[in-house]
Amino acid sequence: MIGKSKKAQQVEPIPKSIMNIAWILVLGAMMPLFDSTMVNIAIKHLSHDFNVGLGFIQWVITGYVLAMAISVPLTGWMVQRFNGKWLMIGANIVFLATSIASGISWSIYLLIISRIVQGFSAGFIMTLVSTLIVEVAGKDRMGRLMSTVAIPAVLGPILGPVMGAIIVQYLSWRFIFFVNIPIGVLAITLMILKLPNFTPANVKAKFDFFGISLLGASSAILIYGITQAAKNETFNNSTTIGDIIVGIAILAIYMVYAAIKKEQVILPLRLFKLKNFSAAMVGLFLAGIATNGPMLLLPLFFQNIKGFSVLSAGLILIPQGIGMLVARPLIGKLIDKLGARKVVLVSSALAIIGTIPFVFFNKSSSLIVVGVVLFIRGMGIGGVTIPMMTDAYTGMAQQEIAQASVGTRLMQNIGGSFGSSVLATVVSLGIQGKTPTIPHMTTAYHDGFMVTLIFSLVMLIPSLFLTNKKSMK
Repeated sequence: MIGKSKKAQQVEPIPKSIMNIAWILVLGAMMPLFDSTMVNIAIKHLSHDFNVGLGFIQWVITGYVLAMAISVPLTGWMVQRFNGKWLMIGANIVFLATSIASGISWSIYLLIISRIVQGFSAGFIMTLVSTLIVEVAGKDRMGRLMSTVAIPAVLGPILGPVMGAIIVQYLSWRFIFFVNIPIGVLAITLMILKLPNFTPANVKAKFDFFGISLLGASSAILIYGITQAAKNETFNNSTTIGDIIVGIAILAIYMVYAAIKKEQVILPLRLFKLKNFSAAMVGLFLAGIATNGPMLLLPLFFQNIKGFSVLSAGLILIPQGIGMLVARPLIGKLIDKLGARKVVLVSSALAIIGTIPFVFFNKSSSLIVVGVVLFIRGMGIGGVTIPMMTDAYTGMAQQEIAQASVGTRLMQNIGGSFGSSVLATVVSLGIQGKTPTIPHMTTAYHDGFMVTLIFSLVMLIPSLFLTNKKSMK
């Protein structure tokens, strides 16, 4: 009996049928995962080809990000009411169509409109992937499944800039959008043929127009205000301050509204009574600064301090991607066995160890040492976001999964934008009014990495409130 008990406690392998479903869903998410990072590389080329200023051309990115934020709450309601399979197929068809429209755009206005619609569909895709994979996985294999299928999310920020640089240098910026065609056609075909139907969790869920509008507007206004800080190279500007105040005010109105309506809103406040959900939400926001922010800072550091080309800067980041890939399979098993708390704490420690040297690296630093540090950092950040995402759903009923996905996706969007803007602003302020010499720029980047380090340390606090399965037994 004791032998059987121990064997029963062993982690069972994930059935092949479930893995296949998960991989098909992730294939559908590959277009937005790679597209967003590749387009950043092409901004200067777009500005030149359309003969418009960088301030205006930035709407190719800004419009996409804002539309993505607005669509998340709407997705949370629709996936409760309708078959997730056909929502996913529809969102992929729209993304593919707008990719083609972006690639053939003959005017900047058509490109921006196409990107806004594309961002709206991307918000659907990414929220649906999280929701549907959690439904497929079940609580006992959620960690392993999410960490395994998160590989494209890891590769996107690492390989996206490299692929974008190669495409722009040897082909044309238009092919950044055209590469989505084979991926999209394959994903849509497999979804139609192989993806099972997903039973709606609550077909009677009412359309919470007011709540959806408040959450969408709040996140979009906050993200826009935050991005303007990086553009103006300071948080002390009227646009950023005004938008942050308005965004927080709208969020406060939503909280009052949700307290009155209770279960009838798209994101019930009741979910925050779960300690692990609240901790995951705070942790995901901080992770946006501690992990996503340096994704912007690192390539710029190698280009401006080391003198690398865009392509070389992307290639030097490969050790970080390898570290993330190496960690992922182990991370998933540990989440299911131990819970998220210990995994995040150890991973955060590795991320901190892999960040500290960048506070001291300079033009003459050895690339071998840099590569080793990036590998360690990759292993660390590879085990931060996924356990938090996984733990956000711990203890949730099926009908609550879509609601929780709205919260986690919104927090990731806002945190990621905040992280990139904060670090870009810190670096800009560090060289403001100074001659842009290598020593001055190096000091400015050191300041950016120091901010990353501080937020990484703060991230340890919410991590202490995540699930610890050993203590639950």
